[in-house]
Formats: sequence, structure tokens, C-alpha cells
Amino acid sequence: MVYVRQSTPQQMVRHQESTRLQYGLVERALRLGWPRERTVVLDDDLGRSGATAEGRPGFQRLVAEVGLDHVGVIFGIEMSRLARSCRDWHQLLEVCAIFGTLIADQDGIYDPSNYNDRLLLGLKGTMSEAEQHVLKQRMLQGKLAKARRGELGMRPAMGYVRRPSGEVVLDPDEQAQSVIRLIFEMFESRGTVHGVLCYLVDNGVRLPYRVASGASKGELEWRRPNRVSLCNLLHNPIYAGAYVYGRRQTDARKKLPGRRGTGRTTAAFGDWEVLLKEKLPAYISWHQYENNVKQLANNRTRALGTPRKGPALLSGLLRCGRCGCRMNVTYGGGYLRYVCNRRTTDYAAPVCLSAQGRVLDEKVTELVLKALEPASLEVSLQVAQNVETERRRVDEQWQQRLERAEYEADRALRQYNAVEPENRLVARTMEKQLEEKLAAKTSLEEEHDRFLASQPTVLSTEERESIRALASDIPSLWKAPTTTSAERQTIIRQLLDEVVLSVDGESEQVQVELRWVGGHRTGTAVVRPVARFEQLSYYKSLITRLRELRREGLLVREIAEKLNQEKWRPPKRRATFNKSMVQNLLSRHRIVEAAVPIKPAARPALRANEWWLPDLAGKLGMPTITLYAWLRRGWVHGRQMEKLPRGPWAIRADTQELARLLALRQAPKLGWRAQTALPIARA
Repeated sequence: MVYVRQSTPQQMVRHQESTRLQYGLVERALRLGWPRERTVVLDDDLGRSGATAEGRPGFQRLVAEVGLDHVGVIFGIEMSRLARSCRDWHQLLEVCAIFGTLIADQDGIYDPSNYNDRLLLGLKGTMSEAEQHVLKQRMLQGKLAKARRGELGMRPAMGYVRRPSGEVVLDPDEQAQSVIRLIFEMFESRGTVHGVLCYLVDNGVRLPYRVASGASKGELEWRRPNRVSLCNLLHNPIYAGAYVYGRRQTDARKKLPGRRGTGRTTAAFGDWEVLLKEKLPAYISWHQYENNVKQLANNRTRALGTPRKGPALLSGLLRCGRCGCRMNVTYGGGYLRYVCNRRTTDYAAPVCLSAQGRVLDEKVTELVLKALEPASLEVSLQVAQNVETERRRVDEQWQQRLERAEYEADRALRQYNAVEPENRLVARTMEKQLEEKLAAKTSLEEEHDRFLASQPTVLSTEERESIRALASDIPSLWKAPTTTSAERQTIIRQLLDEVVLSVDGESEQVQVELRWVGGHRTGTAVVRPVARFEQLSYYKSLITRLRELRREGLLVREIAEKLNQEKWRPPKRRATFNKSMVQNLLSRHRIVEAAVPIKPAARPALRANEWWLPDLAGKLGMPTITLYAWLRRGWVHGRQMEKLPRGPWAIRADTQELARLLALRQAPKLGWRAQTALPIARA
């Protein structure tokens, strides 16, 4: 077998003498006695690197044929043609030694089963691998030295061109420069790649590309905007005037066999090989570039990020006062809540803090609107100026597109006029091209007219007055149905750095600290809805007041009305007490019977081991309504006094039944069904 290999396609074109020399090894095999029909040329690996056996079908076939004992000798111009890796080279030597296959090069013929020949072949393989390493390091150091001077030529980014002298300059096309600057301005105002993409698509703005190769190399093409191109543009430091080398590196772990991808990774900011600031013409400042990269990183993490579409106004701004983690937003059951569940996610710990979103949003909104009142006039003027600036910017893009379309039409007309009239073969082509350019120009002019009709460039007097009227009444503007949640979030983020929540134990009292931009801090308090009476900070005072009202002889309904008059508030979302709440509290603390009182003369006698429903609920320390629910489910048994008003219930419960009910009461809610398997007292 004659093994032929060249490392790259360029070597096949530029070093053809080496290829011919390798094919000439067939004649040497003939001189050594092998017939031509028994001589096989393996040239499947032409244009492939010998650094690894992966992707070399010729070398893999060679090893397979040797392992099948089909090969007597292997010819190669030198050992580096067979393998540049000692792992692949020694694998071949092992197989050849087992099956007695010889290896021949220009220097001689070797038997891998012979120790001296094996030693020499191993040394040649090591030198071959070392030679590749030395050459690669020499070329890499030369490339790195040129990059450190900022002279290593790379493909210019969008919006740049390379002169014949090698200097990188801004694209001479004025519209191309304008589009690049527009992208950075829109990202600064909108804060997301998606927002910039939507703006470009809505206004028909296309991205300028210079053709890198082919017949039209260097010509400017306009392509539709896409997310990948915008992300690469915003991450590229060349737009800040910096020359960078080593930003895209190769991770060998990601190039292992069986893995997809090229192994290319993006190095962190401090890991770049070369960073030369103010080396190239810039579109933005270095400070703006750092802010853009930081904003892009925040948009992908749990940090502040960009305003979201949800109704939560404080998304990304809230921080837990207990653990210091940033709080998340949850939507469930039609309610908005702010939850600190980072420790729950990481360590399966209980939720650190939770608060209803509506209460916090209303309180923060009140303070923000109060802070904005003195700035209403400045706001109106700035809004008017921003609207006019944006409309002028869009109109500038339209003017440049119209100018380019007019130039293309004039150029097509000049080409058509330059054709000889009798040369109809060329004239017909030029005429068709002229008609296409004129049609494109007309269509663009009509589209521009429609744009001007819907959005005039300069604000009218009515629009200015409307903006001033809205700015003078900021609360109305804030509550307007046309104002989106994302816009409200943006306004809040312009004023607040973050909001810190702290809760006094498990109570309803929440301390809110607003940290304004500039360092000023404002403290306030809000009342959050809680689930249980026991969580109320005034729970003990409430129970004391209930005892006092009951001692005064007030009925349950009268007690509820009295509590509401005195501004007592129950937990959860209810604003006032009702009869059921008061009954449960009285029964739970055995202050009075929770049911409607029954006169002693009208109350019938109970049987043995029977309890009135409220009495048994007080004995068990549970709400009457819960015990009644157990009765309806069949967990307890009793009889109803139908002759009395509202038919009170008498429950059967002896000593054993009381023990079972107490165990059921103390069991977790999820274990209630299992607890009902205990024997139930029967009549």
C-alpha cells in the first residue's frame, strides 16, 4: 500500500511536486518486486491534517487492512505523512508488528517487530509530532506578535472596510454608518436586542454587509436584520475603537470525537490576548460599550435586566431584607406575589419572605408619583424632544434609502444610454434592468408618502399641547390604558436602584426601604395580607378585646360590627370582620358558644357520650366550621335536633373517640385521609 497525504487543499495546489513524489513510490514498489495489480494507492486523505486519525478514512482503511493481514509493506514519503500523532503512529506499529507488515520510506525499509527498527520508527514518529508542534508554535508566536502591534489583518466588522494599505476605516457609505449608529442609540433607549430588532423591522431598516468573496467582493448589500447579527454587533469591541485579538478561543474539550461543534468559545473580558484601545475609528465610547455588555448580561440572568411584560412593577428591583437575595415574581390564582425562594431552590429550605404584589406596587407608585410632581414641566419638554428626535432619525433613514434608489435608477439609465442602439441583445437586458430600478424607486417613494401621512416628522401644535397636558397630570398618564406595564417599570427604574423588604417575624407589618438613584433612601411601611389570625401583630390585643365585648353581653353580629367600627382588620384580603370570623375566634378560645345560643329550657337532654357541636369543637381546640365539615364527610357521627331552631347537632364521642379526634386534629392536613382509617365510634 502506498499512502499519499497532503495536509491542506492549499498545499495540493501550491506544492504539487510533493504530491507527484508520493505517487512515484509506486515505481519503487515495483522495483522491489510487488506487481502493479498488487499495489494499492491510498489517496483518500489528500487535503486532510495528520494530527489525528479522526476524519481520515484513508488511514483508517490502512489500519484495517493491516489488521486483516492483507498488507505486506506500507510505503510513505516520510513518517509525518502517515501520522503526526504518536498515539496513532504507535497503534499502527503495534498492528504491523503483530502481522509482520513492513514500513518503507525514502531512507529504507523497517520491520516493526524488530526492536532496533521499532526504536528508530518510534523516534521518527516522535520527531514528526515535535516538528508539527514547533512549526505551529513558531507560526502562532509570529501571529501573536503581529496582533500585539495591532497589525494582524482580520475580516472587518459590519460598518468598517479595509483599505488596500491594510488600514481599517469606517465604511465610506453614509447610510451604512447611520444604520450602525442607529442600532446603538436604540439599544441605549430600549435596553434589549429584541426591542432593537422590532424597531428595525417596523421601520424597514436593513443591515449593511460587505461581500467578502466572489465576483461582487467588496460591494455593499442590504440584508434583513436578525438577532444573531445584532448580538454580535453589540458585543464586538471594535465599535468602541478597540483592537482585540483572542476574544474567540478554542476549547479542546469541546472538540472530542462524538461531540458537535467546533469548540469555539468566547473568552471573558480579562482573558483576551490583545486589547488595544483607541486603535481604530469608533462609533461609541468605551464606557458605552461596557454599559451595553453589562446590560446584555443582566438580561440573561436573575439581575435587574430589562422591563418585563407582566404587571409586576418591581420585577428585578426587590431584595429580601433577611437573606439579601433578589426576589422573584409569581403569578398564581389571578394574584401577583413577590417571593424570596432562592434558598428553597438551592437548599430546599422554606420560603424566606413573601408579600402580595398589589399592596407593594400601590405604595411604591404613590411615592414615585409624588417624587415626579416637581418635574412635570421638564418631563413634558424632554418627551417632546425625544419624540421629535426619533422621528427625525427615522426620516433620515428614509431620505438615504430614497437617495440610494435614485442613484441606482440614474446608473441604470446611464448604462442603457451607453448601449449602441443596434446591439439589441444588450439593449434589451439594460432596458429590463432600468425598468426594475425605476419601479423600485417609485414603490419606495409611495411607501415613504404613506409613512409621512401616518407619522409626520415634526410634532404639530396639538401634539405638543397634548404632551404638556399629560405631563402636568402625571397620575392620569400613569393610569392611562395606553401606558404599558413595561413603560411603568422603565419609569420606576429611572428613579430607584432597588427596594428592600423586611418583615417583622411572620406578621403583616412589612418595612419597605426605597433606595433612590443618587444614594437617597426613604423608609415606609405597608400591611400585607396574612393567612392566619396568629400572624397578626395585634392578635393578643384582639383576643383581649373579644373577651371584653363578650363580657358586655354583645351578640356575635354586634361584636363583628364593633370591631369594624374600631378599625380592627382580619387577615387575608378581607377588609372587615363578619359573623363567621368572630364565631371561630370565640369558639377557638372558649370564650363563648359559637353557635346561636339555645335557652336552657329549650335544650333537650343529651345521651351518654354526646356533645353539642360547639362544645366538642372547643374541647378539641378547633373551629366549629371545621368540625362540621368533618361531620359532613363522615369522619364523626351525630344527630340533628330538628325540632329546635336551625337544628343544632349532638355529636357522639366517648373517651376512645375523643383520642382519635385529637390525633386527627394534630395530624398534618395531607394526613387527614390516612387518619380517618382509625375506627369510628358507631351508635
